Amino acid sequence: MKVLTRKFGEIEIDEAKTLTVFDGLLGFEEYKRYVLLTDPKTTPFCWLQSIEEPNLSLIVMEPLFFKPDYTLNLDQLMLTLGWEDVDSRDLIVYVVVNLSKEDPEKQITANLLGPILINPKTNEMVQAIISDTDYAHDHIVLAA
Repeated sequence: MKVLTRKFGEIEIDEAKTLTVFDGLLGFEEYKRYVLLTDPKTTPFCWLQSIEEPNLSLIVMEPLFFKPDYTLNLDQLMLTLGWEDVDSRDLIVYVVVNLSKEDPEKQITANLLGPILINPKTNEMVQAIISDTDYAHDHIVLAA
């Protein structure tokens, strides 16, 4: 399947690897299908690219890379989603990364309050909203 992207141009993706988010991501509720793009040159950063909107590509990364003690209580959410047959340890967790507009090389933050959870068995994805925590929406990953 070919997908047009602003950042990468036209790319070929495996349709079996597309991710579906039924409620959309915060601020992008109308877009439901994405693909996770990785590049060894930019690891640990990845791109969550919308299949429906070429201009929508979010930088994401696994939170344990920079915050090894990051934990989530997902039991109720998993029941609500119908993921009760999935072990929460099997979920893939990403957080959206933001680059400073003034100088992207000097400050990078991550939204720990809105993690993106991927169920690899079904290729379903959801953005959770975490409350009652000390985590921040602008957790500093890198600062100069």
